[in-house]
Amino acid sequence: MDLLQGINTRQSIRGFKQTPVPESLLREVLQAAGRSPSYKNTQPWEVSIVSGKTRDALADKLFKLASDNTAPHYDFPAPESWPAAMDFRSKDHGTRRFNALGIGRDDSKLRNELRLQNFKFFGAPCAAFFFMDESLEHWSTLDMGLFLQSFTLAAHGAGLGTCMQASVSGYPEAIRESLGLPSSKKLIVAMSLGYPDMEAPINSYQSTRMEVDAFTTWHR
Repeated sequence: MDLLQGINTRQSIRGFKQTPVPESLLREVLQAAGRSPSYKNTQPWEVSIVSGKTRDALADKLFKLASDNTAPHYDFPAPESWPAAMDFRSKDHGTRRFNALGIGRDDSKLRNELRLQNFKFFGAPCAAFFFMDESLEHWSTLDMGLFLQSFTLAAHGAGLGTCMQASVSGYPEAIRESLGLPSSKKLIVAMSLGYPDMEAPINSYQSTRMEVDAFTTWHR
């Protein structure tokens, strides 16, 4: 696929095949993502990819934390509030996704079951964790965003699916402990990674997007 097609067809995948992903293919994706621009070519990204027994053990640990309603403690917490338009889009997105699965507003049991699937990486054979050093500031956070976009597009172009997971990122201490990383490595986001199962009902949902003129001002 060409680049524009890749951008326009990428979506968050929450249903995966069990097919293992070859390390050689992951290396190609990482190499492509490593071409991302960064401030003064500092390249602040650090990536951990887990599969096999390590993936399974970490999923079990995270699932238990979430099932026990352990309070999350994000390295990079979300804002406490959003401007009205953004707040609407966020809530509308959640409502549409649940509706696509036939889960009602008051069905707290099914909603919780869906939430907990995050911590099993939606059945994906791989998970990726993206870190940067605690000494870095806002410019490096921007660079991490650029890297993440490149990574998701490179993975999509290679036939893989991805889903960035803020909820999983709420347990950075458990993740660092499992991966043998020091507390100075701050977790930006977690990601499920594997071959998409497009027959899974959850993958039928497509999030909405603003029209160009809703976010662009033209100066002529």
